Amino acid sequence: MPKQKTHRGSAKRFKRTGNGGLKRWSAFTSHRFHGKTKKQRRQLRQASMVSPSDMKRISQQLSQMR
Repeated sequence: MPKQKTHRGSAKRFKRTGNGGLKRWSAFTSHRFHGKTKKQRRQLRQASMVSPSDMKRISQQLSQMR
């Protein structure tokens, strides 16, 4: 059975943290900022953690990444 390959699209979007969590960046940050409040724009700049319900699926995609 061949090795499972890392999903390259996921590898570019998620980073492992020191404790084994997954960090992600927010969506809706590329354009049309005039429709968003200052608070929304400020909070979209921050990274956040992947939700626990998605952890298993994304971890499998990143299985070869360290």
